[in-house]
Amino acid sequence: MAGSYDLWSESDDNFQYERQHIEPTYDAFICPLSKQIMKDPVTLENGQTFQREAIEKWFNECKENGRKLVCPLTLRELKTMDMNPSIALRNTIEEWNARNEAVQLDFTRKSLTPSSSETDVLQALRFIQQLATKNVSNKHVIRNAELIPMIVDMLKNTSRKVRFRALETLRIVVEDDNDNKEIMAEGDKVRTIVKFLNHEQSKEREEAVSLLYELSKSESLCEKIGSVNGAILILVGMTSSNSENLLIVAKADKILENLEKNENNVRQMAENGRLQPLLTLLLDGSPEIKLSMASYLGELALSNDVKVFVARTVGSSLINLIKTNDMQAREAALKALNQVSSCESSAKVLVDDGILSPLVQDLFAGPTRLPMRLKEVSATILANIVNSNSDFVSIPVGPDHETLVSEGIIHNLLQLISNTGPSIECKLLQVLVGLTNSPATAIAVAAAIKSLGATGSLVQFIEAPQKDLRMASIKLLQNLSTHMGQELADCLCGPSGQLSSLFKVIAEDIASTEEQAAAIAIVADVHEMDARLMRQMIDDGYFGIVVSRIKMIRQGETRRSRFVTPYLEGLARVLSRITFVLTEDPKFISFCRDHDLAGIFTELLQANGVDNVQMVSALALENLSQESKKLTILPEVPSPGFCGLVFPCLSNQPVMTGLCRVHGGTCTQRDTFCLIEGQALARLVALLDHTNDKVVEASLAALSTLLDDTVNIEEGVSVLCEIEGIKPILDVLLEKQTETLKRRAVWMVERLLRTEDIAYEVSGDPKVTTALVDAFRHGDYRTRQIAERALKHVDKIPNFSGIFPNMG
Repeated sequence: MAGSYDLWSESDDNFQYERQHIEPTYDAFICPLSKQIMKDPVTLENGQTFQREAIEKWFNECKENGRKLVCPLTLRELKTMDMNPSIALRNTIEEWNARNEAVQLDFTRKSLTPSSSETDVLQALRFIQQLATKNVSNKHVIRNAELIPMIVDMLKNTSRKVRFRALETLRIVVEDDNDNKEIMAEGDKVRTIVKFLNHEQSKEREEAVSLLYELSKSESLCEKIGSVNGAILILVGMTSSNSENLLIVAKADKILENLEKNENNVRQMAENGRLQPLLTLLLDGSPEIKLSMASYLGELALSNDVKVFVARTVGSSLINLIKTNDMQAREAALKALNQVSSCESSAKVLVDDGILSPLVQDLFAGPTRLPMRLKEVSATILANIVNSNSDFVSIPVGPDHETLVSEGIIHNLLQLISNTGPSIECKLLQVLVGLTNSPATAIAVAAAIKSLGATGSLVQFIEAPQKDLRMASIKLLQNLSTHMGQELADCLCGPSGQLSSLFKVIAEDIASTEEQAAAIAIVADVHEMDARLMRQMIDDGYFGIVVSRIKMIRQGETRRSRFVTPYLEGLARVLSRITFVLTEDPKFISFCRDHDLAGIFTELLQANGVDNVQMVSALALENLSQESKKLTILPEVPSPGFCGLVFPCLSNQPVMTGLCRVHGGTCTQRDTFCLIEGQALARLVALLDHTNDKVVEASLAALSTLLDDTVNIEEGVSVLCEIEGIKPILDVLLEKQTETLKRRAVWMVERLLRTEDIAYEVSGDPKVTTALVDAFRHGDYRTRQIAERALKHVDKIPNFSGIFPNMG
């Protein structure tokens, strides 16, 4: 493999240090059997000397092979296996070794320099390894010779072989030697080793990990390793790597286990994603350690998955801490719970662990029990919790099995809101927002607010200068608006009402925001027939603001945001409200004309992808179209004169041109809201193929105004034929399954079948007749009547049928 090398290629037999002797090797030092310098010489009965291990092996072989016990040198039989230590020779050899090792150590020091050759450095490092493994006591010799800093310097060598051998040597030198490890703690030696953890060469990286593992066995070095910037992050990354050497992964994991002895290291591990050590200390540590770990947990930025893991692991322990009388512990636990609870899944875990009851007790307790700054944290946690979609109706939080939506609890929350500052007010309002996000709990909350008469107090927060507080109040009122529309209308209307404040938010000239979408939704949910509110909105120019905002959005003049759709939906709903009260006041008709509402809603029919806008627009066009017959300008027919009255045959009737075929007068889209003018009809017909049944129903309702008894039905049918609208209407009858749609479709088809040509064509279509028969059999009373008439038009029921009374 390119770039590979054999670190063991140097021959031990040719090892240069063996020749660096101040005196030659004496023959008496050499064992005749092993041919090596003796370490433990012993003498036999015949005076011959051998290395103890070698002669013992010889004796054992003689026994095993059934040979006589003889001296291996003289081959003469021995009477005994007695071996007498040759103490004098051993001391002489040791003195000789010491003198030679001193020379070798000196040569080693001279070789461990940047200017030395690669071969000299490698041989020097090999000698140190042999010296350290030869005798444990030699490690202090290496230490006293100050070789350890010199070995560390070799880690900066340009040779990969040297760097690897230096790491290996350091590992051998510090193994099981705390004094040598302490030397490694000095200066930036550890930092230099840590750099190898990111080295591209796996051999050097692996050896660096092994060295760090040895060093991490020392508590003082644990702190030193953890203090190196990035060390713990790299080690944590190694343990989670799928591409790393398995040996490296295992060693890195062991290093981290050793580093857990230091509290600061545990914090760093948690910060870098290894949370278990922190959680273990939080569960099993001393009270002081638990406090420290909880405090740090509250400062960490956690992913949602990690929040769930933390909640499952230590959620109960944190909840128990907030029940204690230790204020420091409670504060630390609350801050940690605030962090952990900000995810729906983890919040559910905390609910199951029983967090609600102590939280509510803390909120409603006096300031001696919990200071206001911590009540704000409790309120924040509760706001997080109520967004978890848990079953708050059945979870007890107080005496007498009270729940979060019990009237007493809601009253206490409202009273707390009225007696605290803006920051905690905002959090408590967010609690109510979370509770009212669900229709089931919103009803209970609305009832409690009504019983306390607190609607006006909540509405006043619309004028709060703090944006978060104002936003929370608007979102709460939006959630409540469908359940207490009349109460809201009463509070919003009048000179002292907050309608103007709502429209200040709605009219802000910025990108469509969540606050704007919520504000317009409140107005849209107020009862649609409240003419008083409609008048005020016209008089104060609020409907004009709505029109301008719709035009700006449709023309792309506002910056797009994810809230533009609900904002546009709210604007369209509010604007459509005026079409429900057209007969209440002439100014409503005038406003619709002045601002060409028929044209605006026709344009909004093309808001593809925004079903609610299309549905609302179609309904508004239905309301406007119903007024067309009243608003159309009928032509003045000149008097025929005396002769014309006496002799009608002599009178020439004037030919009237330019009149609306359906309404019989002069019509325009702007002034009489006529659907025939403009492009409304084609767009309404196109929506009959929509996937949303509510959009189809609204479009069908708008088109049905052309077939109403107050207009020329025959011409209305003719208009629908011209725009190819007959088949889409028949398709609605065939395809749509909701009862409302079926009833509306049957009504329209019956009107269409009054035209003979259409009736003739339909009579040959078995699908249509089958659909009419089905409506005749299974529809409600009114639908069955209409279906019967439709079947008569296609001769499926005799005209003399008397099943139902004849009804127009």
